[in-house]
Amino acid sequence: MMRKADAADQPLVAGILAQSFSDNLSVNYVTAGTDQQLRRSALMNYAVKVCSLFGEVLISEDAHACALLLYPEQKKTTFLSLLLDLELVWNCTGISKALAVMKREKAIHSLQLSGHNAYLWFIGVNPLFQHKGIGSRLLSEVIAYCEKQHRTVILETSTLKNIPWYKSFGFQTYATLDLGYKLFFLKKEFSATVSKF
Repeated sequence: MMRKADAADQPLVAGILAQSFSDNLSVNYVTAGTDQQLRRSALMNYAVKVCSLFGEVLISEDAHACALLLYPEQKKTTFLSLLLDLELVWNCTGISKALAVMKREKAIHSLQLSGHNAYLWFIGVNPLFQHKGIGSRLLSEVIAYCEKQHRTVILETSTLKNIPWYKSFGFQTYATLDLGYKLFFLKKEFSATVSKF
């Protein structure tokens, strides 16, 4: 069973994601440079804090897997969100790369679906516990959770081997973007006759 992470869980969640996304092309683009591991940790800390403000941070009961959901209609510019953005530039991208990352994010955002969505920003499993079905259980729970809220689940992945896994849960590719590597945009929609809970 998953639960909502609390403030004490945030370092654990960021650590799981930093480890499980070490080979991800999209993450590595943003975190490229010296001290890439520290930059990746800074990116994941940023994502956890943003989802704490404008979405949800979910963690498996055994604390081996986690997911970050962002609700786009809730995301807004606040003093705290601006501070987080500055912290990301300082600790992750650096000023010299910030403009390129912003241009990339604008291109990604232009292809994201609008509407009542749950953006599955990251889902990851501690590498010591991968390939044991933990991630699949968590994704099933995330999907059920979003279905109860009548939210389409959207995500992107640059990891080709993950696409069949997502498709096995009913996700469909709806767009691709060439960023020097291919980024795939996927969605999981629910029928209009979803029962209300």
